Amino acid sequence: MKTWTLRFRAVDKKNFEELRSGIKAVETRAASVKYQPIEKGDVLIFVCDKDKFSKIITKKTHFKSIDAMLKKISFKKIMPNLKSVAEVKKAYYSYPNYKEKIQTFGILAFELKNYSK
Repeated sequence: MKTWTLRFRAVDKKNFEELRSGIKAVETRAASVKYQPIEKGDVLIFVCDKDKFSKIITKKTHFKSIDAMLKKISFKKIMPNLKSVAEVKKAYYSYPNYKEKIQTFGILAFELKNYSK
C-alpha cells in the first residue's frame, strides 16, 4: 500500500468537500504518467489549502474517454452537483489541458471509501 497526495485548487473546494462527505464517491484524474502508478488499496490524501483528509481506493478503472467512463459509472458519483453528461464534459474541459490529456492518456476513476488507520 502506498500513500499519494492529490491536491485541489481553492476554486475546486466544493469538489473537495463533496469527496470528504462521501456525496462524491469517485475521484477521477487524467491518466497521465503521474497518476498511472496509483493502485487499488492505496491511500489518497486530499489537500485543499491547509485542509486535508484520506480515503482508500477500493477500485481503479482506466477508461479511454469520458463517454466510456460514464457508461460504467453514474456521473452523479463523480460530479454530484451537475445535471447532465454535457455539464460533466464541460467541467472536465474547464481544467487546464484536460481535454488534450484525456485524449492522449484516457481517464482514471478511483472508487473510494473512508480510511482510518
